Amino acid sequence: MARILVIDDEESIRFTFEDFFSDEGYEVATAGNYDEALTMIDESDFDLIFADINLTGKTGIDILREIRIRNLNCPVVMITGAPDFDTASDALRLGAFDYVSKPVQLDSLMHITKTALKHKMLTDEKEKYRSNLEAIFKSVKDSIITVDKDLHVIEINEAAKDICNLSRDSVGKSFKSLLTHCDGRCTGALEETVKEKKPVEIYHFECRHESHPQQVVTATTYPLINNKGTFTGAVLVVRDETHLAGLEMEMKERQRLHNIIGKSEKMQVIYSYIENLADVQSTVLITGESGTGKELVAEALHYKGGRNNKPLVKVNCSALSDNLLESELFGHVKGSFTGAIKDRIGRFKMADGGTILLDEIGDISPKIQVKLLRVLQEKTFERVGESTPTNVDVRVVACTNQDLRKKIEHGEFREDLYYRLNVVEINVPPLKDRKEDIPALIDHFVNKFNKKINKNIAGVSTDVQKIFMNYSWPGNIRELEHALEHAFILCHQKTITLKHLPPAFEKFFVTSKIHFNSMGVDEKLAIVQALEKTAGNKTMAARLLGISRRSIYRKIKEHKIKMQNM
Repeated sequence: MARILVIDDEESIRFTFEDFFSDEGYEVATAGNYDEALTMIDESDFDLIFADINLTGKTGIDILREIRIRNLNCPVVMITGAPDFDTASDALRLGAFDYVSKPVQLDSLMHITKTALKHKMLTDEKEKYRSNLEAIFKSVKDSIITVDKDLHVIEINEAAKDICNLSRDSVGKSFKSLLTHCDGRCTGALEETVKEKKPVEIYHFECRHESHPQQVVTATTYPLINNKGTFTGAVLVVRDETHLAGLEMEMKERQRLHNIIGKSEKMQVIYSYIENLADVQSTVLITGESGTGKELVAEALHYKGGRNNKPLVKVNCSALSDNLLESELFGHVKGSFTGAIKDRIGRFKMADGGTILLDEIGDISPKIQVKLLRVLQEKTFERVGESTPTNVDVRVVACTNQDLRKKIEHGEFREDLYYRLNVVEINVPPLKDRKEDIPALIDHFVNKFNKKINKNIAGVSTDVQKIFMNYSWPGNIRELEHALEHAFILCHQKTITLKHLPPAFEKFFVTSKIHFNSMGVDEKLAIVQALEKTAGNKTMAARLLGISRRSIYRKIKEHKIKMQNM
């Protein structure tokens, strides 16, 4: 039941209002003067107040001011005998909801009352939502910053002060202008989200904060889209992971670096390489099979180093013909060849101050090799059709899945260029050589595809994990990612099982079964090999052997097979 206060020095008016509202089921209180009204307002909560503009000694405008000073969420409707423009405008300017004229008409009064109470209800809901949101903002230990489409700060929580050195004074200001004390990675992530309307995640990077130079954070941005599908801005969440990173360093078992995932010994070596090379400008050659994550290593080298606020420009050297690649790398001037209708800036110039990633470097022709050698030696190049040299400050990182030494032996790759590129080599191991990282990679891709495909899959079954651990992965991490994406599309339950995997895995499972009767092998040896292959899992070993679980238990007992070392 809504509570209404009527303030008027005329008793007949108070009586009329009380009579009207009581008949409608409202709870009504009345006051005859300013002091009595303030006492009642201080002692009780009202949902709506009617106040006469002309009170003895004071005015309804004074009542309105006191309500605003007390910050009460209560609509005030003014009562006036002879409304004029100045009186009405003053009341509305100070926050009056509306006004009614004497003599009061019942229909008009009830309409204003219902409208005002509905407004009060909506305002209360909005305030409740705001209070809840404010409480959530305060309770979250991560820095949360929301911006509009122009990257002006809309809201900011208290944690942002400790992590990002930003206070409430930042609201309304350009986010880009505020972060002059760090490397600006978060600004780049927000700009990408605003431009592409997609989330961006940057894992485990040093933000090089002036106040916290060793601070390690993970930053995530999301587009803000309302229920009508309208894009309104973006939110940035920054998590301080300095302590976690420190623990991982102490344990010498980091789970990930930047976007690279893995805790195996081989990956720890790569992490150390990246840390040592991040802030030096030496050329790095990243080698490894296709799909192992060479590009992620290159990204980590760039973003962990001092050039991280400058561009990382990527070029796939195998995707373009000789002439196009030369133009792509170094640029060209208008008219230098057929189709050159205007001047073009090359990738080396785009990467000035930053890093250029030359992917599939083993596929470039002798002509491009000569030009590339000059850039590495002299830091200069000429655009196609131009004789004026251009100076650049670029760090070069190259990737290849080929054996460049063999290409040198066959006369397909310059030896001097090879040694210029291979100042430091990072070899990324194939997935079959770091299988202990497979569970973490599975978790990563499950989380990724849950977001991408909008599902809520918990993970893979034990059988699937065993298959993944035994599979040779010729396509490496890329093949694992594609296998799980395939499974996500087919899976309509909480757990991915064997039936959701691509056909290649079904064939692998079938051909892996050992039928020792038809093969004529020693039964005990076959059982031991199956148990070793499945890490002692008797159920899985039975499937590989093509026998029942009961049979394998019986045969283990018959052959006195010991399980201690399985």
